[in-house]
Amino acid sequence: MITIRSARLVFITILMAISTCQPASAAPAGDIAALVASNTACAMDLYASLKTTDGNLFFSPYSISTCLAMTYAGARGNTAAQMAQTLHFNSNQERLAVSFGELQTQLNDEPNKNGIELSIANGLWKQKDNPFLPAFLDMAKQSFGANIEQADFRTRAESARISINDWVSNQTKGKITDLIQPGLLNQATRLVLVNAIYFKGRWAAQFDNHKTIKAPFSVGLTQKPEARLMNLTADFRYAEVEGLQLLELPYAGDHLSMDILLPHESGGLKGMEDQLNENNIDRWLAQTRERKVAVFLPKFKLAAQINLAKRLAEMGITDAFSPLANFSGMDGARDLFISAVVHKAFIDVDEEGIEAAAATGVAIRSMAVMMPQPIPIFRADHPFIFLIRDNHSGSILFLGRLADPTQS
Repeated sequence: MITIRSARLVFITILMAISTCQPASAAPAGDIAALVASNTACAMDLYASLKTTDGNLFFSPYSISTCLAMTYAGARGNTAAQMAQTLHFNSNQERLAVSFGELQTQLNDEPNKNGIELSIANGLWKQKDNPFLPAFLDMAKQSFGANIEQADFRTRAESARISINDWVSNQTKGKITDLIQPGLLNQATRLVLVNAIYFKGRWAAQFDNHKTIKAPFSVGLTQKPEARLMNLTADFRYAEVEGLQLLELPYAGDHLSMDILLPHESGGLKGMEDQLNENNIDRWLAQTRERKVAVFLPKFKLAAQINLAKRLAEMGITDAFSPLANFSGMDGARDLFISAVVHKAFIDVDEEGIEAAAATGVAIRSMAVMMPQPIPIFRADHPFIFLIRDNHSGSILFLGRLADPTQS
């Protein structure tokens, strides 16, 4: 008979932290490409699960995959199999950890050379007298670059909660406070894992705030709240494919970009969401070409907090949240299970750029002499999907849906 576990594992993934890590070993380029493909497939699955909620949507699939990968490093048996299948992890735990570490190093290093702030950090708080296996802790530290701290959840759970929240607040310049709500941690908590990703950067081609106009944004057939539309005409990568317009807005430095998928019809978001998968995204992006485009994009600010435990269980990770959990790769015993998965994200988009996640990339080239063509108009005055990607690896760092720019 399997008894109810007395200990529990808390997994928390957040947006907005500033730190760096230095994984110990490098992964082959093929492993990095495979990891990016796996993370993209997982991002699409997460979006499919979350899109059923109404209104705006924003999250960091990269942050979620990274924190779950740290957790997966200690999973065994059927728990590990379920996590691997649901998260599209196709290599063994050690090799996967090395790939995540190498990708994280690339993401942390490249943009910052061009004045773009992009940083990713991992943290791990463990019960001070719990016998965690050195191999698990070494993998967390060496491959994921995790900052490992001691905590006393048994007698000072509230103090530990405050300490973790203070670390998060300090790492995020105060952007995220009180991440862990009262009651989430208690005397049964044994481990808290945290991933954080932060970005702040400028558009390669900035909007003029004097040209920002007020215009209706079609939320529904009758709802048309007034939004602030930024506008700019410049050279961007652009395509019209299968009932949608696709625009790539690069950030300074040509490392990251925001890709916007805008349905032709104001009521076409659901149909476009139904087509959203990793193959279509790759195919659509491959069709973009640089040309002059008149862009109208709303200013917006979104904040989201999502409880992911139920979603992940519905996607296939069931044992990890139950007495059937097997995280014996963490401490050699089978007395751990995941009790909470919390994700928090924030984004602020204005004329200068973005704070949340970003990259840079403007490519301007001379065109061969040809008959003049009309300048396409990209008027995002109705719901759309947006991605923030690393152009070098193809990693989707953030993914969202803007249904109403007047709602944060």
